[in-house]
Amino acid sequence: MSKKPEGKEEAEEIPLPDGQTTILCTIQQLLGYDRARVICSDGKVRLCRIPGKLKKRMWMKVGDVVLVAPWDFQPEKGDILYRYTPGEVQRLEKMGLLEELRKFFE
Repeated sequence: MSKKPEGKEEAEEIPLPDGQTTILCTIQQLLGYDRARVICSDGKVRLCRIPGKLKKRMWMKVGDVVLVAPWDFQPEKGDILYRYTPGEVQRLEKMGLLEELRKFFE
């Protein structure tokens, strides 16, 4: 039985938005049928699909910060690629990446 070394969680890389193909969003509403309405850091509201590999591994809820890849052929829709844990959200906040997202909730 192997133990995780202390501090390994902080050393892991988390996926970051690149501004072109992926953006940070917050889940506004879960619609059912593996769909969610999200508010993105570019100010748009998108209808996003939760892929099966994410749906089965992690639960999504309203208010979660997620990484979304908008579709090329329909920019008002996209795919959720990753859900950030509360610890990862704190790291994003320290990096200053959540500032654009926060202004839509004030």
